[in-house]
Amino acid sequence: MLDILGSPAPLSRRYGRRAMLQAGGAGLFGLSLPGILSAEEAALPLPGGPGARARSVIFLFLFGGPSQFETFDMKPDAPAEIRGPMSPIGCRTPGLRICEHLPRLAEVSDRYCVIRSMTHDFNDHSGGGHYVQTGHRWHLPIGGGFNATPQDWPSMGSVVEHLEQRGSRGVPRDLPAYAVVPNRLGRLQENGQYVRPGEYGGWLGSSVNALTTKVDRRSLADNPYWRDCDDDELRCRIEGLEPVGAAEADRLRRRAGLLESFDAQRRILDGQRGREIDRLRERALGLVTSPRTREALDLDREPAAVRDAYGRHLFGQACLMARRLVEAGTRFVTVHYDCCDGYSWDSHVHSDDVRRFLLPTFDQALAALLIDLERSGLLAETLVVALGEMGRTAKPTPTWGRNHWSTLFPAVIAGAGVRGGTTWGASDARGEYPTEHPTTPEDLAATIVRTLGVDPATVLTMPDGRPVPISTGTPIDGIF
Repeated sequence: MLDILGSPAPLSRRYGRRAMLQAGGAGLFGLSLPGILSAEEAALPLPGGPGARARSVIFLFLFGGPSQFETFDMKPDAPAEIRGPMSPIGCRTPGLRICEHLPRLAEVSDRYCVIRSMTHDFNDHSGGGHYVQTGHRWHLPIGGGFNATPQDWPSMGSVVEHLEQRGSRGVPRDLPAYAVVPNRLGRLQENGQYVRPGEYGGWLGSSVNALTTKVDRRSLADNPYWRDCDDDELRCRIEGLEPVGAAEADRLRRRAGLLESFDAQRRILDGQRGREIDRLRERALGLVTSPRTREALDLDREPAAVRDAYGRHLFGQACLMARRLVEAGTRFVTVHYDCCDGYSWDSHVHSDDVRRFLLPTFDQALAALLIDLERSGLLAETLVVALGEMGRTAKPTPTWGRNHWSTLFPAVIAGAGVRGGTTWGASDARGEYPTEHPTTPEDLAATIVRTLGVDPATVLTMPDGRPVPISTGTPIDGIF
């Protein structure tokens, strides 16, 4: 297994006394410690490298937990008090019937596989969101917190960013390996008090956080996911950074050079922390002044017909932005379908919003994304994953809301060699438990990582020196 170093730490702590002695002894045979470290970096697996099925990943995260009964695992033969008010329709996948409010996805089901057996026992939004985005359980207990912490596991996107940064050997890049659109998760939830976990670098450090765009809403009552957005509000900005023109970019570079000359002594005095700050500043400067990044985020460059196909709502345009980012070279893009009203996919009270807004916008955007990627030839090298952090209970409320149920929920997966028009796993007659091929967040993470050409057993080193694999799951080979 390969050892990939995480957050900066002194060599003696990162490797231990025995490894240091071995490295020192190796120098007697012509290989010094710097040579060992150089050889290690040269051997790092890079996403999209040899053996990879995918060059990029688009990860659509439907926060709140879409109901399996109202999406891809309907139970038309279940008792009336379970099956719900929505009807199933046929699709291009033999034996699969999906919700009547997903007609576009029914027409393109030969492009994707439905996993009907996702399961875990962390029945909590923040912890479940951390689980599906990292492939590891959150260190906080169920109900123990809402916000990200520095002790969180790194997201799959942050691991990809980490590998790319190590592979570039410190050479600045003008396009992120990892991006989050249209906002960080929680930014549009209620009054923005949540910084939901799962999408960050965690203990790998903030230098591998995503480039994150920000799109505001008009008021606390507004939901841009459910309405057409105008071009001005979709002119994305980078969170923490403002867009700059060419003249301003030159000024920033000159200023950075001047600061560099003053900071040499500070880096010596501050040690590792100073170097971490330098990397953050260098990366931010490169991204904010990068023509490639600006162009990838510029939806005005797309034909009107393409933008209309995705839907002018925020989720549709964010999916289009994800396609533009992977087309430009970004390796991992997370698209959040957030809840602005405190519910959305988390449909405790009723299913009216699911029927009127959530299913139609999701249906339009995902179908358009798959068709667009296929038309451009990118679907063959882009893995597309769409899921929430949990499912919903079989027992409904009187107005057909459903409560949290993480023991069973569906996922859609497509591209990069996934066999379209198929299903993976099955559930019981009540839609509560998997009966075939139970699939955990660990398994999904292992599948995503290996599809990118990275061995899930590749080791990361935690800040305290403990080696941990990227994923402990088993890749789902049967879907390819």
